[in-house]
Amino acid sequence: MYNNVNILAERYASSAMKSIWGAEGRVLLERDYWIAVLKAQKSLGLDIPDAVIEKYESVKDQVDLESIQKREAVTRHDVKARIEEFCALAGHEHIHKGLTSRDLTENVEQLQILRGLELIRTKAMAALNKIADRAEQWKDLIITARTHNVPAQLTTFGKRLAMFGEDLQCAVRELDRLIDNYPVRGLKGPVGTQMDLLTLFEGDSEKVQAMESAILDHLGVGSVLETVGQVYPRSLDFEVVSIFVRLSSGPSSFAKTLRIMAGHELASEGFAKGQVGSSAMPHKMNSRSCERLNGFAVILSGYLTMASGLTGDQWNEGDVSCSVVRRVFLPDSFYAIDGLLDTFITILNQMDVFPGIIEQENNRYGPFLATTTILMEAIKQGAGRESAYEAIKSHAIATVHDLRSGSISENDLIDRLGADERLGLETATIARLVAEAKTLSGIAEKQVTDFCQSVREELTDFPEAQKYSPGAIL
Repeated sequence: MYNNVNILAERYASSAMKSIWGAEGRVLLERDYWIAVLKAQKSLGLDIPDAVIEKYESVKDQVDLESIQKREAVTRHDVKARIEEFCALAGHEHIHKGLTSRDLTENVEQLQILRGLELIRTKAMAALNKIADRAEQWKDLIITARTHNVPAQLTTFGKRLAMFGEDLQCAVRELDRLIDNYPVRGLKGPVGTQMDLLTLFEGDSEKVQAMESAILDHLGVGSVLETVGQVYPRSLDFEVVSIFVRLSSGPSSFAKTLRIMAGHELASEGFAKGQVGSSAMPHKMNSRSCERLNGFAVILSGYLTMASGLTGDQWNEGDVSCSVVRRVFLPDSFYAIDGLLDTFITILNQMDVFPGIIEQENNRYGPFLATTTILMEAIKQGAGRESAYEAIKSHAIATVHDLRSGSISENDLIDRLGADERLGLETATIARLVAEAKTLSGIAEKQVTDFCQSVREELTDFPEAQKYSPGAIL
């Protein structure tokens, strides 16, 4: 169980995230937790010699996963195996007094979740910083906007990036809220009544409360569930994974759009020296990182489905039917969002746009993109709205057909509209309107400026995000 290869962990996750969720990291967190419990119990009057605590501390970093696995093969209980291992190393049997397995596992898992969320927040803020940089860089680069993947009006490339960036920004704000309000289970005992701790402290409920408070301090959290049973509500796991799906939304939409743009040679995710696009076709420069990012988003959606299956499925005070599911989706969802964000930042660092091709596209579609302006001008000159609309529509469709069939090589919509008496517009007037329209992108530049400013303001509280850069990705 400990040495099986996890593809998400080994191929895509960062070392920082693996240290949080790896088997060895989990054991180390548990041992720190047990020692914190021992120290709290001693401070509250239990007879625990200083030498005992010192001995546990001296061996806590000696993690032998194979030995623990052998013990579990006998006990058929993972926590009991880790208790036995730690006690054997220390030569004492003082840990886990008054605790049930869930007093250990639930709190340690929630600590892993919180530390993982904090790491993800740093990376998400770093991604926001980078996409704001790129949006600002290209805020006035006019491109053909598309709705339904069909040319619509003009926008700027910076505005397109800010659009996806704002999606991510909204998700980060929700992540902040979750981190600030995330409640842990605390020390509640087998069924949530704190009976064992109360017995251990001779019925002194104030000492039991002090015991739990000490553990909350160790975990670094301020919010605790008060009436929880054996397990914390699995709806909290659903909320965590749902945040990851939200965080993936903007980057995934960006990646799909960049793949489309790359197919038209408008932009590229970059292509490193020595990189190979195809083993058969030497010319290929595929958007492989964007494709990977989209794959991560699919994985996260799958894990959200798994998490939803455990939400509202608790029997009485709790059971372990959720265990096998959570062992899969909980660490792996962190690995997936970790890999997604590192991939996203890498793409933003390396991507490029090609203004020459963009200009060619703008020229090709320019007359079409100005049709709403031409319509308004025709109306002002006395044309009926619907008749003018039908006139422009008929000529536009015919022009598109002729361009696609090869009957014409250049867009001649301006001439066709100028010759139509229903519009009442001279060809020169229409040409002027089209030329003016090619420079108009509404308030796109201001929208980019406002987005970048809001990102910069939020980044002031996260200096580490401003400096973060992922290592090389495969």
